[in-house]
Amino acid sequence: MVKDSEKHDAVRNVNPWPHRLAVLLVCAVFPLIWVGGLVTTYEAGMAVPDWPTTYGYNLFLYPWQTWLFGPWDLFIEHGHRLLGAVVGLVTILLALVVWSCDPRRWIRWLVLAAFFLVCLQGLLGGMRVVYQSNHLAMIHGCVGPAFFALCVSIVAVTSSWWRSCGDGKGSVIDRKLIRLAVFTPPLAFVQLVLGAQLRHGAVDAAFTAFRVSVFAHLLMALVVSFHVALLAIYVFARFRDQTVLSRPAVGLCLLVFLQLLLGAGSWVVNYSWPHWMLSMRWTESFTIQAGGMFQGLVVTAHVANGSLILATAVLLAIRVLRLYRVAGNIGQGSRSSLSDVPPAGKGDNSYEERVISPFVGLLKGAMV
Repeated sequence: MVKDSEKHDAVRNVNPWPHRLAVLLVCAVFPLIWVGGLVTTYEAGMAVPDWPTTYGYNLFLYPWQTWLFGPWDLFIEHGHRLLGAVVGLVTILLALVVWSCDPRRWIRWLVLAAFFLVCLQGLLGGMRVVYQSNHLAMIHGCVGPAFFALCVSIVAVTSSWWRSCGDGKGSVIDRKLIRLAVFTPPLAFVQLVLGAQLRHGAVDAAFTAFRVSVFAHLLMALVVSFHVALLAIYVFARFRDQTVLSRPAVGLCLLVFLQLLLGAGSWVVNYSWPHWMLSMRWTESFTIQAGGMFQGLVVTAHVANGSLILATAVLLAIRVLRLYRVAGNIGQGSRSSLSDVPPAGKGDNSYEERVISPFVGLLKGAMV
């Protein structure tokens, strides 16, 4: 009882600001992905031809009347830059707060990785404008979802549940669930890369290359859908009472289903109905409106929802690994501390002992 009391006191005494800032960062990054998707959908990436300035103005000093009441492509491109700057500032603030008040060294390095990644993302966006490169635009479109998933992971590891493990206390996570959960984010990210390649493909590319890209994207969609279905079925069969696992599993299934609908809708609003449906009467009146609002929303929603799938998959994998770690299934078999908050001033284990070694052992076991 004394140890439990000390554990809860330690959790209550943890500074809440790292978690609050991490949540704020996630809430800022997702709209940024939406606006970035709109920039690509409306081909507005070159609406502002210079960088880091905006038509010679400092980014924050560009006349707001021209921005708000100017052309649509200028509005979303400059807005994308402003929102990106806000995300960068919040990331810097988060890094400063975490390094000043969180004693866990591996989380400090995780936040520092987020700082470097957001700097890289901003540089990629700027270089895409300077060199007018579609290849850099594609890389820029892939790094954004990866940064979003990293921000979601920071929210998870700074939460109170991470320290107390909530209703996951005493859970025994088997290796099959670990394999299913750990391999979901890489599959989702590969699908994002294939989608970015299709989205940013050269307009003069050969038709055969386009067909190959479409086929690869569809095939990977089937793989991801099948894998997520297996993961959700296994979670509900074995861990239905663990809401920290069942809720993201349900969310992941719903997001994948929505993504399939949005993917089909994106094809229709861009290329019309499939050939075998053109004979149906209710498709005859359909007309593609290039650059229309409905087209832009459907296509951009498809892009943004892909980022949500990746982030949700990362969240579920992190929670599975955390519960596995807490249950004492890694290392020497001893049950780890639920608080995971080392006492201030006392000797911490090395980074390798605390983080690298357990995860290396986990990955080796997951491949068995």
